[in-house]
Amino acid sequence: MSLRDFTEKAENYLLSIINGNKLGFSSSLIKSNLFILSKVFRSIVKTRHFLYDKRIFRDRTLGCLVVSIGNLTTGGTGKTPVTEIFARTLTEKGRRVAILSRGYRSKSKPLKTKLLDKFRGKKTVSPPRVVSEGNNEVLLGPHMAGDEPYMLACNVPKAIVLTDPDRVKSGRFAIRNYQADTLLMDDGFQQLRLKPRINILLIDSTNPFSNHFLLPRGLLREPIKNMRRAHFIFLTKANGGNHLRHLKKFIRKHNTKAEIIECTHRPKFLKSLIDQKQSLLSQLKGMKIAAISAIAVPQSFEDFLIGFGAEIVYKERYADHHMYYEDEVDTFIKNSEEAGAELIVTTEKDAVRFPEIKKSTIDITYLRVEIDILSGEESFNDCISRICFS
Repeated sequence: MSLRDFTEKAENYLLSIINGNKLGFSSSLIKSNLFILSKVFRSIVKTRHFLYDKRIFRDRTLGCLVVSIGNLTTGGTGKTPVTEIFARTLTEKGRRVAILSRGYRSKSKPLKTKLLDKFRGKKTVSPPRVVSEGNNEVLLGPHMAGDEPYMLACNVPKAIVLTDPDRVKSGRFAIRNYQADTLLMDDGFQQLRLKPRINILLIDSTNPFSNHFLLPRGLLREPIKNMRRAHFIFLTKANGGNHLRHLKKFIRKHNTKAEIIECTHRPKFLKSLIDQKQSLLSQLKGMKIAAISAIAVPQSFEDFLIGFGAEIVYKERYADHHMYYEDEVDTFIKNSEEAGAELIVTTEKDAVRFPEIKKSTIDITYLRVEIDILSGEESFNDCISRICFS
């Protein structure tokens, strides 16, 4: 078993314990240890915030519009589509937009460079990775860039896309080299070093705060009360109901000023990975399909397919951000055919992590999903204009 496979299996096992799907003495023992580690993690987070609040650690401003889009939990809120529509709307309005991403699970520095850094006793300072210069060309693939930055570069070709853990460094690089006047910090709510003018927090209305524990006992990156930093709160995957009223009331206990905006993910069409043709979602009705995904909340993706009348006869779920091997895809195609599937469907984020499909007797498509505002008559574009240009 490779290190990657072992890591993913361990991740899935821990998630099943966190979510309460594993019972027994060993699971209870692991939960107890995770709870202790969660307390340690909470102390570290609180100390970090204290140091920034007291100006012992200094945040930076870069003299341009900085918008942070992030969440309290570890994924699953639909952050990438929201970042995409912000970037597209702002570029259409004439802004020079740079998306600053960490590049999660992108290929790291070569081992030789790491060893030289250790031997020299200093870190080699390298520029951010340039995924796109905003001129309709994607310069790095998903392995080097990370799946989300690569997807953003493909879907918003006029936006500059940079990856680097140091957002201050990549922000300065974008301003100096590409004359960026607007910086979008993708997954930026915990990035305290670069101070945003607008802090946007996304909360999954179907599972807002997991089990309310911090990592690793739960999925929270910081205490719930820290939502007070948000200027706008987007409730994603909203579909009405009493639970939203209770959720808003709970949010207001921690943040009395932020505007709360309800939005939903709307599937738009299917697109083939074989011939790039688009097809209507209505074709799913009564169709036997196979579903494959490696996202934080695979159930929501599968529910979309079922909601359009599809019958899922075979499915596979992998750890979030899983990079697919060619033999994995080949095996999945074979198993799908044996199960009687007429079509394979995956997510757009998964599609960019697929290897090149050399042959397949069954069409492989991805589901394109976009964000719509639910509350009020306002469109998402109007909402972004009001937020960023008021």
